[in-house]
Amino acid sequence: MDLPASPASPDPSVAAVSAAAISAAGGPGTSTRRYASGRQYELRRGDALAVVTELAAGLRLYSRAGTQLTESYGDADIPPGATGITLAPWANRVEDGIWYLNGKKQQLDITEVARNNASHGLLRNASYELVEESEFSVTLEAAVFPQHGYPFLLRHRVRYELEEDLGLTVRQTLINDSQEPAPFVLGAHPYLRLGEVPSEELTVTVSGRTRLVTDERLIPRSTEPVAGDFDLRAGRLAGDLDLDCAYTDLDFDGGLARSTLRAADGRSVSLWQDEHCRYVHVFVTGKFPGRTTAVALEPMTGPANAFNSGDGLGWLPAGESFTMSWGITASLGS
Repeated sequence: MDLPASPASPDPSVAAVSAAAISAAGGPGTSTRRYASGRQYELRRGDALAVVTELAAGLRLYSRAGTQLTESYGDADIPPGATGITLAPWANRVEDGIWYLNGKKQQLDITEVARNNASHGLLRNASYELVEESEFSVTLEAAVFPQHGYPFLLRHRVRYELEEDLGLTVRQTLINDSQEPAPFVLGAHPYLRLGEVPSEELTVTVSGRTRLVTDERLIPRSTEPVAGDFDLRAGRLAGDLDLDCAYTDLDFDGGLARSTLRAADGRSVSLWQDEHCRYVHVFVTGKFPGRTTAVALEPMTGPANAFNSGDGLGWLPAGESFTMSWGITASLGS
């Protein structure tokens, strides 16, 4: 969200080359080559390919039948605009990095300096360790250690799996190893695309009936029913949008809500999220390296500044765990 301008970097299509390099090096997790995003885990099933990174347990690439369905980045790059990373123990922003625990002020590190916010949790630059790996799935885990601004000990476990229908499922689990309940919001930051179709030519459909109204620092101050340019329920052309906005009151069908990018020829790619994720953040930017337009669809259990507003904020009891699920599917025709 709110991606700053970046210097030129390799075209994101290099992801396919990167995946081939991983394969040539001996398969999942065995490459001796060094990547800026750490160890690379390659999953293949049928015509589906996913590449998962050690850094931030991120999704570097998901494709079907050679059609790239997520934005990606080069071997020497870290994820631009938080591309594909997972977010814990909060998603989005905490205003001024300040919140209160039992009346005591907590000060988090300011990681979005321009707006004086703490952004995207505590594991954005963390290395995740391998827990389990198979042909079609990989599970990674990292610890959130007690620190100033967040005095809790947690584990964030992320499992990626290519399903029988070749869709990608991601399960994020937070485990509280502390002696006290810990506040949290979980989220993820995938950017979706549809092969070589310019993303500005894709129609964005999101079922949210309510949007969060933010100030100039992108901190929510109120909510309102969607209307005008913010109403994506019937679909809007991405090229007509300038959005950095969270939605809620989503339509859940069979326990899942879906947000979709659709091409004029009927092909589509969708993000789905389960009922633990009551929010989706839509970010349409013209600043993604190598792309005139990029679209992030971000599943979240709570919105920005939940540590202060309490909206969507979870409190995980000591010794217990919480799991949210989301994933990506595509309809690519014959």
